[in-house]
Amino acid sequence: MSARTARRGLVAGIAVAVAVAVAAPAAMAAPARDDHGATQEAMDANVKDGVVGVALQAMTKEGVWKATSGVGDLRTGEARSAHDRFRAASITKTFVSTVVLQLEAEGRLSLDDKVDKWLPGLVRGKGNDGRRITLRQLLNHTSGIYNYTDDDDFQRAFFLAEGFFKNRHRTMTPEQLVGIATKHKPDFAPGTSWNYSNTNFVLAGMVIEKVTGNWYGDEIRHRVIEPLGLHGTKIPGTDPTVPGPHSRAYSKLAETTTGKTYDVTEYNPSAANSSGELIASPGDLNRFYSALMRGKLLPKRQLAEMKTTVRVDGKRTGYGLGLVERKLSCGVQLWGHSGGIHGSLSEAVTTSDGSHSLAFNFNSDWTGDSLSIMEAEFCGK
Repeated sequence: MSARTARRGLVAGIAVAVAVAVAAPAAMAAPARDDHGATQEAMDANVKDGVVGVALQAMTKEGVWKATSGVGDLRTGEARSAHDRFRAASITKTFVSTVVLQLEAEGRLSLDDKVDKWLPGLVRGKGNDGRRITLRQLLNHTSGIYNYTDDDDFQRAFFLAEGFFKNRHRTMTPEQLVGIATKHKPDFAPGTSWNYSNTNFVLAGMVIEKVTGNWYGDEIRHRVIEPLGLHGTKIPGTDPTVPGPHSRAYSKLAETTTGKTYDVTEYNPSAANSSGELIASPGDLNRFYSALMRGKLLPKRQLAEMKTTVRVDGKRTGYGLGLVERKLSCGVQLWGHSGGIHGSLSEAVTTSDGSHSLAFNFNSDWTGDSLSIMEAEFCGK
């Protein structure tokens, strides 16, 4: 993934899509392994290739393996910690989708509800029409709504050096973010194609608030974070700090991967909102995705809905409802999500039965090969 992709999407996104929904294929189990040498080698190779540092945890039936590579602070040379908390960015989407599906299971909304039912008149203009878009289409990125983080003015204000340092403490409301998107024509008619759009999950967070009467972050906290004991996980809102043990986060804040490196650790993440403001640790993300796949957070019907995918990369990748399916070269099927935000690229995945989970973070955003680490951990190469 290029730094430009990470900045433009606020996610480690998926590039190519076909709008055909299919049921998830049968899973191939990952081989039981307690040797993580290949994973450490892949981490070290990423650092050699320019990643500042990697913090990782793997969870299997045999226990938890913790590992690091590189540094957490370029100034002091301090190493990264496997317990680091970091901005997990678009991994937020799985948390948001989980809450929406819990609300469906409670009969408080339907995935077939139109956006306009809950947010009347909000999605309008330039051909946008919330009366034609369902909640399901928000969660699987088939709504056609423009991705607000691709807007040129937004790019200059938040992703390039001059704008970032001017606006790093600026608060953006979800209404403002949706307003940026609806100044643009839709990418396509609802349900006719697929395109990753952070706007979809800003709207999903607003729907949670309309249905429950509570801030979406509070719903995630009392429905997911607290029940699972995720003590290193937080929805920060407008708080620009990363709490607890953490490394520094670094970005080029430019269209190239060369030039000056900036410390971007402090940042008001309201510009990401419910599309990507989560802070978490590797251990917490492993517990979350393992619990999700084991049916601890959703009834069977809702979990099946979440795992019903739109194919976005041939046979190898699919996007469900806030959940990515990947097939590795050895045939292992993984479920999870990636995330990219200023100074941070993250990955969290687990096997279909939740028995083997992996989560890691790069504390720099301009380079990195996440797939090599996943292949090493689950395929041994």
